Amino acid sequence: MTDPAAPQATNRVLAARIWREYLRPRRNRLVLAMLSAAIIAGLSAALVEVLKPAVDQLITHPQPGALVRIPLLIAAIAIARGLFQVLQTTSINRIGNGVVGDMQVRLFGKLVRSDLARLRGAHSGSYVSSMLYDATLIREAATSGLVNYTREFLTVIGALVVMFRLDWMLAAGVLVIAPVASLFIRRFSKKTTKAAKGAMGETSNLSTAIMESLDGVKIVKMENREAYEEGRVAEVIDRRQRHLIKGSNAKAMAAPATETFGALVTACVFAYAGWRAGTGGMTAGAFTAFLGALAMALQSLRQVANLQTVFSEGFTAARRLFQQLDVEPAIVDPADAKVLPPGEATIVFDNVSFAYGDNAPALHEVSLQARRGETVALVGPSGGGKSSLLNLIPRFYDVTAGAVTIDGHDVRGVTLASLRDRIALVTQEPFLFDDTIRANIAYARPGAAEDEIEAAARQAAAHDFISDLPLGYDTLVGEAGARLSGGQRQRIAIARAFLKDAPILLLDEATSALDTESEAQVQAALERLMAGRTTIVIAHRLSTVKDADRIYVIDRGRVVETGTHAALVRHKGLYARLAKAQDLDHLPATSPEVGA
Repeated sequence: MTDPAAPQATNRVLAARIWREYLRPRRNRLVLAMLSAAIIAGLSAALVEVLKPAVDQLITHPQPGALVRIPLLIAAIAIARGLFQVLQTTSINRIGNGVVGDMQVRLFGKLVRSDLARLRGAHSGSYVSSMLYDATLIREAATSGLVNYTREFLTVIGALVVMFRLDWMLAAGVLVIAPVASLFIRRFSKKTTKAAKGAMGETSNLSTAIMESLDGVKIVKMENREAYEEGRVAEVIDRRQRHLIKGSNAKAMAAPATETFGALVTACVFAYAGWRAGTGGMTAGAFTAFLGALAMALQSLRQVANLQTVFSEGFTAARRLFQQLDVEPAIVDPADAKVLPPGEATIVFDNVSFAYGDNAPALHEVSLQARRGETVALVGPSGGGKSSLLNLIPRFYDVTAGAVTIDGHDVRGVTLASLRDRIALVTQEPFLFDDTIRANIAYARPGAAEDEIEAAARQAAAHDFISDLPLGYDTLVGEAGARLSGGQRQRIAIARAFLKDAPILLLDEATSALDTESEAQVQAALERLMAGRTTIVIAHRLSTVKDADRIYVIDRGRVVETGTHAALVRHKGLYARLAKAQDLDHLPATSPEVGA
């Protein structure tokens, strides 16, 4: 999905981009959350500072009115602090969920618009991992992490202010040795960053393994490989857990290290305070307040150590996610693209060559033509290049040499939307969405009227079986149409093509996976669909294309024979051998010439 050799963006660059693309549109609510965090830090410091008069005026030297005044002050500070904590949390939740939603929508939009080559080059489990896992980690760093880090940092500042107000010499001594704590934090942060990267990679592998096993569950069961698949997933889980444990251990070690450091500092404070108390330089209230401020500062430092892990994971996730978002598709509308105008829908391949990436060429100087009202068939051995030819027409891929034109317009020079509006595609395994039959038929024309949908279904010989279903057109087809038979799914796909009413029809093994009865029904529907359109058919069953106007025999990426069924049988070449193997080598009365 991404190039490991590509330069890695720095954390500063990533932070700037997260701010620019996701946080700046929500800056008002973010400012509210940050102000709340600052106020919480200030109120926390005030709550600690009030310990001095509380001890001195209520316990050591009781004063009139202090019994009411000080408890009310503590209660007021605590209530205000709680209200601002709620305001901070609700603001963060709104920002965080909005950021995740935006990231997921943008990532899905980028993926669904990606080149077919890229989508097939990476497993869908990786995409799922990025959408669900990476986006959540970025949210934690960009919202909760940022605001909480600000709050804890300001809390430390507030605690230091209280400590300096109580005893500047003691506070200065604590401040001098504070950098030792930051060394602990940095050391453990590096470990958590490394562990986070490993865990994210294994999360993608886990998603891939699970989806593969579920997609191929029939094969898994048929071959008694449940134990193998369980073990395969267990290995990935084990590797992922090792990374997670390393990260958790580093995080867990940071807390006791900070606490141990805090305990040593506290011991020094007790020693100093005892000496100061003996000379009358520190009251019990001041000592209590100083310890409270120190404890608060140490607690905030522990939170800062934990937040380093959140930031490490967030930046690592952002780096992965942005690498995906930054991949631009190669197949796009050119700057001067024009809308494909209405015409005769004549398709011409002019010396077309094509290769998948850096692989060996799949097509070599192929030339062929299909006109309105004609049915042109592509036949030949598997892997010969038939599907590659079909994929070039709607620009799922682009030619590497030559040109594909429609009515004289190079498909690379017209807008993708207008090009694909002119084409209907029916494949061997038609894909249906987990929605109603009505929605699946109307997928290409979501605003189609009910009578138009029903008319398309009748043309596709699908209306009768749909009407027999308890919910009719409102029946949910299940995942990938699993609640329907193969023939039913195919007829719904044909109904979709009827409703689209495009002048160009591409059929890719549209009947090869069906039983005899279903094939007859589907073939009759296809013949109605093909009438008056430019139709290009890929077929292994030659019986379905023997009446085609022209048959191109494709082998090893080249057109090796051209002609009608009768002419090609008489030619006694590759087609004749294929026809003989399927018992279709009988000749009709007439037999036009054949070309090579």
